[in-house]
Amino acid sequence: MESIQSDIIMHIQNKIDMSKLKKMRITIDLSDNLISILHVLADKRGYRGYSKIIEEELNFYLKENEKKELSRENILKMRGSWSLTETEETRKRLDEIRKN
Repeated sequence: MESIQSDIIMHIQNKIDMSKLKKMRITIDLSDNLISILHVLADKRGYRGYSKIIEEELNFYLKENEKKELSRENILKMRGSWSLTETEETRKRLDEIRKN
């Protein structure tokens, strides 16, 4: 299920100019310690809340991890050309990369 969601998100990102999207409010669960740290960072940076910090750090995280992984665009182009075994092995390797 998670893999299908990732594929859908990547497909949408390839079809939409992400800079033109409006921001969407979401709910995430964070530990009290993490929220405390985010409040301190937001205050130091002069932000009212910590949403901007989370957005900046998510963008950084995604860009850095894309450098480590195979290009998502190239993976999507190759969809259907791999055997089931190759697909499973690649998914396992990508999961390991994401963990590190």
